[in-house]
Amino acid sequence: MAEQISTSTNPFDYEILIRKRGEGQYASYCPQINQMLTGTEHVEVQKLMETKVNSYIDSIKSQEVTN
Repeated sequence: MAEQISTSTNPFDYEILIRKRGEGQYASYCPQINQMLTGTEHVEVQKLMETKVNSYIDSIKSQEVTN
């Protein structure tokens, strides 16, 4: 089954899953864009993923304008 990447421009349609992997090791994952990021703090990986999702949404919006 092929992975479906979201084309939604609503940030509430994107899940951010965070997992502690060990002492000072965290990972955040967003299944809608199939992206994983790592860091040393919970808040760090959450903010990184929020930024990634917002950037992804901005790229969708800019493609809609040019089409």
